[in-house]
Amino acid sequence: MRRRASLVLLSFAVFFVAMAPTLRWYAFPRLAKIPPNQYQETVLEAKPATLLNYSTLKAERIEKLTIIQTLKGNVEESRRIERDAGRDVVVWDSLSFVAGPDGKMVSKIPERYIFDAHTQEPVHATGEMVDGDPVRREGIEFKWPFLTEKRDYQYFDAQTRTSAPIHYMGTRTFRGLEVYYFEQTIPWTEVPMPKAMPVKGITPEILAGSGLTRWYTTQRMFWVEPVTGAPVNGEEIHKEELRNARAMMGQDTVTVFEGHVKMREDYITAIVELVESNRLMVLLLVSYLPWSFLLLGLALFALALWLEARARARRQEAEPGPAREPVTAPV
Repeated sequence: MRRRASLVLLSFAVFFVAMAPTLRWYAFPRLAKIPPNQYQETVLEAKPATLLNYSTLKAERIEKLTIIQTLKGNVEESRRIERDAGRDVVVWDSLSFVAGPDGKMVSKIPERYIFDAHTQEPVHATGEMVDGDPVRREGIEFKWPFLTEKRDYQYFDAQTRTSAPIHYMGTRTFRGLEVYYFEQTIPWTEVPMPKAMPVKGITPEILAGSGLTRWYTTQRMFWVEPVTGAPVNGEEIHKEELRNARAMMGQDTVTVFEGHVKMREDYITAIVELVESNRLMVLLLVSYLPWSFLLLGLALFALALWLEARARARRQEAEPGPAREPVTAPV
């Protein structure tokens, strides 16, 4: 009976030891992925800010500027692209809506971001765009890969339509979470005019025809939870200018927007709670379950050996010794 039990335990030991690397290196890369139907809304604010008043064509100090950023998973487009790409694909239709202190639109920039659901690497397909302009992204945007590394990444900048390094600047603690801090600086760069303008009748073509050019610089900061690769906080020190503006505005350079953009507190709290729950699910696949299975398998293996050793000892005790011939005394 003990021999049968030891064989059963040995079978379970082999199973659990084999499952440990299988979960980590086979199941995790396939099961950990971004769902195609994800919806997320984030509100950021710049308080105070400098904003161009298009009625007076003067830059004015305002109390607050609000940026509402939405990410909506396009399931239908994901399935269409997956058929050709042969892998799990996520399509995010994004909109950055900028509102002034009166709630009216200052600008709105739509994007379509297409990427691999598992690795977050960009997938190039028809429809990839920023503000209606086709683009070809390199590197990441919005989200880092699962199990983010302590290194620099290429990060796509929607204003310039180009990618540049975003630098790993160290490990920090944010709201009780260990996070990696990343920073990227985009130097002054000429960028396209937004297609949606805040004043009726003014179009990008009219502004370009007057000789105006739009320039932009930003310092971008992210606090990224490394297990999930999700940013739990983001900030930008952002500045935009119109140049060659003397003919229309009486001076060469006019500030369009300047401010330190920060995520609103209630959205930080909600994102941290969401990331904490998702972090546990990823850790189960990548760490907790593999190590538990490995230790359980080793314990079962040791128990099986112990039972087998006890069974052998009992069998040896039960076996009769060699028969002895009777000894007779000589006559």
